[in-house]
Amino acid sequence: MTGLSLIRGAQPLPPLAVQLPLADAPRGRERRPRLYALDGIRLLAALMVALHHFAGTDRVDQPGNLIWDRPVSEIMPTVFHVATYGWIGVEIFFVISGFVICMSCWGRTPRQFFVSRVIRLYPAYWFAVLFTTGVLAAVPGVWERLRARDVLLNLTMLQSGSGVRNVDGVYWTLWSELRFYLLFLLVVATGLTYRKVVLFCCVWGAAAMLAPVSRLPLLDLVANPEGAWYFIAGLALYLMHRFGQDLLLWGILAMAWLMGQRELGQRIDEIEHVSSWRGAVLIFTAFLLLMVAVALGHTDRVQWRWLVTAGSLTYPLYLMHYAAGTAVISRLRDDMDARLLVAAIITGFLVLSWAVHRFVERPLAGAVKRGLETAFSRAARGGS
Repeated sequence: MTGLSLIRGAQPLPPLAVQLPLADAPRGRERRPRLYALDGIRLLAALMVALHHFAGTDRVDQPGNLIWDRPVSEIMPTVFHVATYGWIGVEIFFVISGFVICMSCWGRTPRQFFVSRVIRLYPAYWFAVLFTTGVLAAVPGVWERLRARDVLLNLTMLQSGSGVRNVDGVYWTLWSELRFYLLFLLVVATGLTYRKVVLFCCVWGAAAMLAPVSRLPLLDLVANPEGAWYFIAGLALYLMHRFGQDLLLWGILAMAWLMGQRELGQRIDEIEHVSSWRGAVLIFTAFLLLMVAVALGHTDRVQWRWLVTAGSLTYPLYLMHYAAGTAVISRLRDDMDARLLVAAIITGFLVLSWAVHRFVERPLAGAVKRGLETAFSRAARGGS
């Protein structure tokens, strides 16, 4: 994610304001505090996903599975029951992404938006693709290795659009994120305002509702009905944060919750199979309420600077943990206590994530940014 600082207006709207045209009024220049709480929530979501993949999926609870060799619910039943809900961390990521993308794009040009996304997404991703490919070559037996041509295509982050498998299964969320960025770029190009973002939420939400019954593959691809309402929730929350709450934004958020709870149930029925709908909805609702608290400024007192570092670990941790981590578990499962092994692997990936952020992301992001800005400047001059 990009930096979490923004502008606060001198006079926020009163609760449940109905003078919606005022929402596009110029804001003041006073800087709001960095949203440290978001960094903490992001890391918590990443840890939830990692724990789920290691000890809470339907796959690891099958007899003779390649990761643990026997049902993980027999090995560590308490951890399993907690970890079965960790997949909700992905939905949390999508909501936070909607919030942060809207925040980071406000007042930016499409060119700035494009550069910011490239330098944020690609450096750690390139490393993760090569790292995971190397680990799976060194520790075979759990995951099928991809052909070299497919690994190379993965470096584009566009493999899902070409029908090519991901090096690591968690990359499916990046395809959803990319489609969101392309759609939102259309709004960024016209200049972000309260009205335009609200209209975007309504149009995208309508398309996402129609896509499943339309039998139009292109509409389904663009509308992204599996993830749309989570991103929309994040956009509405950011508008609350910037302009103050009003009935329209609460309505969009309520619709996102209603559509989200349905998607949670579908995912449990079709993919996860290990958790209950009630538990998933309870966790998702608690998270949305926490995000409302962030949006309305109730967490501004959280000023723990270590959360900035914690937040920087989130993206590399998410990209690297799954395939490589489960492959390592398959080799060490008989040599260590299962709980200790999971804790050790997560800790190891946190350390590796810090190293990737410090020695890969930061240097490469600077170099790529300078290169892109030079290229865009040249293009603006007509190549002269």
